[in-house]
Amino acid sequence: MPDQLSLFGAGEGRMQPPARSYAPDPADVRRRLHDLLALAREAKAMPWPDRDARMWQTVFPQMANWLPEDEANQLRFEFAREIERLKAA
Repeated sequence: MPDQLSLFGAGEGRMQPPARSYAPDPADVRRRLHDLLALAREAKAMPWPDRDARMWQTVFPQMANWLPEDEANQLRFEFAREIERLKAA
């Protein structure tokens, strides 16, 4: 009876938990970042409420971490430049 209580974990004959990958698809990340950057470039004023703008200023650079370093740095730079332009508008 005790073996029935634990199906996962160490021990002979026990199942191992399924392996899950939480890594996003770089193509999806790239598309999303380019969409956000395009929205910022097309805007004459901040396209998001203050709270969302602050969130994107944090999340955008973190999302870029899933891309190659040179591409990520370029996207971060361009997004930061657009945010500064929109703040000044």
